[in-house]
Amino acid sequence: MGKFVITKRTNGEFQFNLKAGNGQTILASEGYTTKAACENGIESVRKNSQEDARYDRKESSNGKPYFNLKATNGQIIGNSEMYESVAARENGIESVKKNAPDATIDDQSA
Repeated sequence: MGKFVITKRTNGEFQFNLKAGNGQTILASEGYTTKAACENGIESVRKNSQEDARYDRKESSNGKPYFNLKATNGQIIGNSEMYESVAARENGIESVKKNAPDATIDDQSA
C-alpha cells in the first residue's frame, strides 16, 4: 500500500512524496509554507489522481518523459521523476491512480 511522507525542507517548507508499496517515490510535491497547506495538497492529490485529464504528460529538454498532476484550477500539485520511456511514465501514472486514494500519511516533519 502506498503512503504520503511529509518532510520538512532545510528552508522550513513542508513537502510530501507519494511512495508506492515498494517504497519508490512516484509523485513529489512543491514546497508549502505550512503543514496544513501540505496536508491540503495531499487531499488534492487523492481527489485529482483518479481523473486521467489531470495528468499533464510532458517531455524534458533531454527527451525523458515525465508528468505533472494538476488540480482543477490548473495548479501543479505534484510531479514525477524522469522516466526512460513513455510506457514507464504511463506505469507511473497508473501507480499514482492506484496508490493515492488509500495511501496512509507518514509525518516525518517533526
